[in-house]
Amino acid sequence: MKRTSVVIVAVCAATLVSPAVASAASQSQRTLQRDADVLVANGSPGVLVELSTAKGSVKVRSGHGDLRTGTPMPWNAHFRIASFSKTFLSATMLQLVGEGRLSLDDTVDRWLPGVVSGNGNDGRAITVRQLLQHTSGLHDYMAELDLFTEKGFLRHRFDKLSASEAVKLAVGKPPEFAPGMSWSYSNTNYVLAGMVTEKVTGRDWRQEITDRIVRPLDLRETSLPHTSPFLPAPHARGYDRFVVEGSNPPRLGRRVDVTLMNPSMGGGADGSINSTTEDGNKFLRALLGGRVLKPALLAEMKKTVPAPGLGEYGLGLMKLTSSCGAYWGHGGSLPGNSTGNGVTEDGKRSVMVSLNTLTPYHPGAEPPEGNPLDPVIDHALCGRE
Repeated sequence: MKRTSVVIVAVCAATLVSPAVASAASQSQRTLQRDADVLVANGSPGVLVELSTAKGSVKVRSGHGDLRTGTPMPWNAHFRIASFSKTFLSATMLQLVGEGRLSLDDTVDRWLPGVVSGNGNDGRAITVRQLLQHTSGLHDYMAELDLFTEKGFLRHRFDKLSASEAVKLAVGKPPEFAPGMSWSYSNTNYVLAGMVTEKVTGRDWRQEITDRIVRPLDLRETSLPHTSPFLPAPHARGYDRFVVEGSNPPRLGRRVDVTLMNPSMGGGADGSINSTTEDGNKFLRALLGGRVLKPALLAEMKKTVPAPGLGEYGLGLMKLTSSCGAYWGHGGSLPGNSTGNGVTEDGKRSVMVSLNTLTPYHPGAEPPEGNPLDPVIDHALCGRE
């Protein structure tokens, strides 16, 4: 088959429409292309967007995947989905609940006796549901890592921190609130969720996700890399700007290549999966379409609490609002990567967005209010071909 590309817009780089989906050219495609170009114009090195519907897929890209060579974002780029990994782990644990091997009301201490204790932390008072919903009150171990300055990131990006070591960092601080009394996003919750999964099954949490989610859904481009700092090919390079130490008001410094890093700080259960836009959409549509969990378990996953600044949070799944109604998803971010997504209530329409940066704006520019990926997701889910 002859390979062709349609040039739509150039924003300081090649901006193309995927040959694989050229036949699906539509108003949605033009809108998504415009949105991707805006993200690049505002400061993201590159953008990849894929919309999946019952009629097929539309994929657009803009900007660069590699600033040194000037090459575009790869059409089938692998990227770190970061905290979107939490949705995979939550679905896996809910399958265990359905098998009667685990209860959402089980305490952490039942499976991990004595692991969460000290400084006011008490695993006897925290349930599995509270871990998955971020209502445990546990301190986020990530706040204790020196990864958020350029010097700190470059010094520590290959460090290896086990799950138990991450939990020790977290319980070295007092809880943010008593279990169940409020909501606060904490990666510690999913580190513990991974540990509970291993205790219940006797197997690595990665193997459980692989056998229960990745293989049954034929997610061929999805991988769980342990501590490998490398991404599968093809992939974009990741870039970020860090706040200049001592700057007041804070200002961003030079752009740094942050592609190589250990994605499994804290054991990785909180956000270390690699995937693609196609696989991400396949998972989202299967999940909301009822092909991953039985109806009662999916209903548990969708029981939400208010999540200030985000919307509503279920069990590893967020409920958000678009211009055409509610949708579900879970974003993710790691140095060099931002992932956004969304899927309609019926699972028939989903979108994945990947940026190769955490800082998609120019130095000196005011960071935009809200999530810069929201307009892309809204237009994708609310558009019509």
